[in-house]
Formats: sequence, C-alpha cells, structure tokens
Amino acid sequence: MDQKRTNTRRIVLITGASSGFGKASAIYLSQNGYCVYGTSRSADFDKTPTDSYPDDSFFRMIPMDVRDTSSVTKGVSHILKNEGRIDIVMNNAGIATAGAVEEVSIEEVKNQFETNFFGAIRICQAVLPQMRNQKSGCIINISSIGGVMGLPFQGAYSASKFALEGMTEALRIEVKPFGVHVVLIEPGDFKTDFTQNRIMTKGFHQNSVYADQLKTALPLMENEERNGADPHQLALLVEKIINHPNPKVRYTIGKLEQRLSTLYKRWAPSLMYERSFMKYYKLLP
Repeated sequence: MDQKRTNTRRIVLITGASSGFGKASAIYLSQNGYCVYGTSRSADFDKTPTDSYPDDSFFRMIPMDVRDTSSVTKGVSHILKNEGRIDIVMNNAGIATAGAVEEVSIEEVKNQFETNFFGAIRICQAVLPQMRNQKSGCIINISSIGGVMGLPFQGAYSASKFALEGMTEALRIEVKPFGVHVVLIEPGDFKTDFTQNRIMTKGFHQNSVYADQLKTALPLMENEERNGADPHQLALLVEKIINHPNPKVRYTIGKLEQRLSTLYKRWAPSLMYERSFMKYYKLLP
C-alpha cells in the first residue's frame, strides 16, 4: 500500500520547526504524507501551508511559545479543533547558554530550563489527555549527547537535557499502559543554527578566570557543530521511531566517535573518562 496514503491522517506536532531538526523533520514528514504542524514564536495562525515555507514542504506553522502555558494550550487546541487528534509530538524547541557555571546567573539557568525542560513538560501535559483517550500516541523528546555527558562551559544546557532525560524515563513508564510511547533522541553535532544561536552568559568577560579555557574549548565545539551531520538523518530516525511498534527508550545519533563516547562514559572508570574528555578539549593543566 502506498506510504503516503496510509499516513495521510497521522497528525504531527513539532515544536521549534522554523530551523534545524524541527524544520528538517517537518519537511520530510509532510512530504511523505503526514499532516504536520510546526511551531515558532513568530508564526501566524492565518497562514496556509504553502505560506509557511516556499519550498513545497506543505506543513502548517502555528504560533507557540513553549515557555507560556496559555500559548501551548492555544496551539494544541487549534490543532485538535482542526484535526480532532494529535498522533505524534516532537519536542524539539530548545536554546543553549554557554559560560562557566560560576558565572551563569540563576535567571539565565531558569531561562534555559523554561524552554528545554518546562517547555517539553507543558507540551506533554497538553497532548496526553487526548492521547490517553485514543489509546495511542508517540512523544519524541529531543535531548542531546550533552544530556548524558556534562559539557564544559555548557553546564546549564547539559543540566536541562539531563533533566529531560530523567523526566522522559519516568513519563514513559507512566503512560505506556495507555498505549503512548515516549522516546528520547540524543543527537551529537549536526549542521543546524545551534552554533550561531548559542547565548553567551552575561557574566562572562575577557578578564574571567575561565576566559582562556572557554576560548580553547568553545571553538573546538563550534567547529564540530559546523561540520556535523545533515539534520535530514534525524528526520529519517523520527519516522523510523514513530512506525516502530515498541521503540527503545533512547536513540543516539551522529558521528560514530560521538556515539561511542557515550558508551565510553558508561563503562570507563570515571577519572579515566574525565581525563580523556579534558584532553580532547585541551583543558588539561
């Protein structure tokens, strides 16, 4: 049977769909017969699918700020009113704050969590009543290898992704009896807007005691990001997950050495792993 015909009425919600993983997944799924709603803070309810992007992607963009519960509720209600259901959710909206833990403000950490962690919870809470009632659904939370490995000078970002990992593990168990799958994707470095959108903490300054270390490590990280994999690979994985009858808890995706590094952390003695990590980013004294 034709794939597009079988997937015509599968309704997908993707947060943060104006660029990166979200846009790549929205384009791919919409071109393969899924009915896709993407979100961004600057979108407009009145735009048609072809107004959203001029590249024949045919997915709808609606306004939503995942930091605002009322905005999330309004966006989800709009989809349910139009389609009657939501089958798949990809919690992709995210930001990254860079800087030493000592120098990042509590407000900056809260802002990091509002998008990456609390935003995902708001979406889950908004869609789960309907998914439970229909006894089916799939929620994919976009984490990071930074959610299993604390990244130096990205401590707030890693903390938000570690939190997302723990929440997802718990949620997965809670909703599995209702036929809802919850899955983590842990990407390594990909060619997205992540690098240019990174927010430097306001507490960082040229005379910081961490300045030399940060100026050494961050360019290495940014180079890996700029030369990372194509986001289309993640879109393919998303479709694989949503069509799997019993998906795994987590899927790591990216360059082989980055995927292996998560296994190395799991099995290597902690001090050996830490030394290797510091050596890689040229942070050894």
